[in-house]
Amino acid sequence: MRAAAAVLLALACAPQASAWGPTGHRAVGRVAERHLSPAAARAVKDLLAPEQLAYVTTWSDEIRSEPEWSKADPWHYTTVPDGQTIDAATKNPAGDVLEAIARFEKVLGDRTAPRVERVRALKWLAHLIGDLHQPMHVGRGDDRGGNDTVVLWFGEPSNLHSVWDGKLIENSELSFTELAELVDHPTPDELRLWQSTRPADWARESQELRAAAYAIGDRRLSWKYVHDQWPVVERRILQAGVRLAATLERLLAQP
Repeated sequence: MRAAAAVLLALACAPQASAWGPTGHRAVGRVAERHLSPAAARAVKDLLAPEQLAYVTTWSDEIRSEPEWSKADPWHYTTVPDGQTIDAATKNPAGDVLEAIARFEKVLGDRTAPRVERVRALKWLAHLIGDLHQPMHVGRGDDRGGNDTVVLWFGEPSNLHSVWDGKLIENSELSFTELAELVDHPTPDELRLWQSTRPADWARESQELRAAAYAIGDRRLSWKYVHDQWPVVERRILQAGVRLAATLERLLAQP
């Protein structure tokens, strides 16, 4: 019993991790690649080559152990308590995902900025736009984005943040290319609607999805939870990819 309790405590105290795991983030990047115009695709290639957009989506997590990037931990999420709005919620003075997206948009869109800074901004945007579409990254503020909400995932100790960060996608056993192919079938009306919105709208969507994500009953999560939440995962991966493409189109391909 003591050992089990220790495992649960360790999991509850685990730091926030990648919003969709490597597979989900790379699927967002691959969807975005599929929706770039030739001009935007050339601009992305000019900045990233020989790297590809799908693969740099995980860079922002890969650098988190480097001391110089410890300051960036708050940039991956924002906090909006239940009953509050995005606009009214107290902002983290160290920044949050919305502030970081706005900041990196300015750098990437500045054709006079140093190339190394624009490349870095592109990599950050490719990751953070995915983060913002994960409901646990618009946290309630009382459980560190689900990290302190302990659950059993198919009988194994975990927490709600980890379930959303990767376990739902891992359960599908899809590669990132398969996941991108699976989800990338938006209608023309969906494309127009999704591309007309901005990051604050995406955060509000995640906040609205959060209540259903917390519908965990006795905290023993398995196939019922997968059945209920997998369509949300698919849609948010697709929306993030479509919106990443629209963002890059606006910043890189337009005069």
